Amino acid sequence: MSNVSINNASIHLDAATTSKVSAFNKIKRKMLMLGPAFIAAIGYIDPGNFATNIESGSSFGYQLLWVVLWANLMAMLIQYLSAKLGIVTGKNLAEHLRDHLPNKWAVGFYWIQAEIIAIATDLAEFIGAAVGFQLVFGISLMEGAMITAVATVMILMLNQKGQKPLEVVIGSLLMLVAVIYIAELFFAHPAGGEMVKGLLTPTFTDSHQIYLAAGILGATVMPHVIYLHSALFKNSYGESTKTRLRTTRFDVLIAMVIAGFVNIAIVAMAAAVFHYSGNQHVAEIETAYMTLTPLVGKAASVLFGVSLIASGLSSTVVGTMAGQVVMQGFVRFSIPMWVRRFITVAPSFVVIGLGMNTTDILVMSQVVLSFGIALAIIPLLIFTNSERLMGEFKNNKWVSYVGMVIVTLVLALNGYLMVTLTA
Repeated sequence: MSNVSINNASIHLDAATTSKVSAFNKIKRKMLMLGPAFIAAIGYIDPGNFATNIESGSSFGYQLLWVVLWANLMAMLIQYLSAKLGIVTGKNLAEHLRDHLPNKWAVGFYWIQAEIIAIATDLAEFIGAAVGFQLVFGISLMEGAMITAVATVMILMLNQKGQKPLEVVIGSLLMLVAVIYIAELFFAHPAGGEMVKGLLTPTFTDSHQIYLAAGILGATVMPHVIYLHSALFKNSYGESTKTRLRTTRFDVLIAMVIAGFVNIAIVAMAAAVFHYSGNQHVAEIETAYMTLTPLVGKAASVLFGVSLIASGLSSTVVGTMAGQVVMQGFVRFSIPMWVRRFITVAPSFVVIGLGMNTTDILVMSQVVLSFGIALAIIPLLIFTNSERLMGEFKNNKWVSYVGMVIVTLVLALNGYLMVTLTA
């Protein structure tokens, strides 16, 4: 009798142990699926965001916070749809466009405009990191650019060991920037009531606000990471499509909330420190760095510079990855990542060598990016609305409607911007 009891107890113990191991493995697999959204999210806090957000906050206080909030909410939905396309179909957005566009000329047009967007993005991100090195270490901008080039190649080399190490590094840099801006808000003491009002009250009072709104949109909803995010799901980790989508929703939510917080914090810091101290024309990153010291202390300036370096290094790596996905998807051709890295930094060295205003280049690059948003979102919506491609995972009606509203807003802003720039 005692032997039977012992055997039964042993069976129950083995079953409990097996259950715990199974649960642990399940959690481990889900944790491994987290990370792609953090790679995508880093594109939403690149130096272009710094430039447009600082100019927005210094010029108009908290008035454009609602644009930042809604742009980030739009980006959250778009990035999930991009990820869903890759998970469900096994192909990224560029590959689907290659398969469905009517002829090679259309494919060529899409490839060229996507490459231009990737280069414009990389220009902003690379210069931002170089400016960060210049400000923090007191070196020349060209020296900062050289350090940035070497550092980004070293980070890209992690990709040879698989995607996960790169996710960890880029996710860590994203968290670093977020922590820095918690500290910056502590230094800046923004007005909470005015922040809430700015977040909840949509308003435009002049044409320059609309120009900056287009820049914020271009800096927040990034075409290149729409292409990239759909390509980051080659490993299913043995999970079902439903489980992968559920985990991806959580991944996107966390990553984009962090990115959204950083963007809102940059505007709030610029509003509190610059706008309400009479410095309403701080439109350059270098000026922002120099002005922070006398107003809130050297520590705030150094943290600002470090965040710029972290943002620039990580986002320019993501830009290079996106360019590779675009080329492979549209023309089925690829070049070594380090070769692409050195090709895409060439325009940055030209800009620096000519002594062009770096902040003007950053803001203008974001406006250029805004013209590529609709070209990425419209096919993304078409593909994710397709029952033939997505089956049971096609978009529901409200997602389709919200997507159409986003496209309409983007086209309206771009139309106004075209009229403004050509007037």
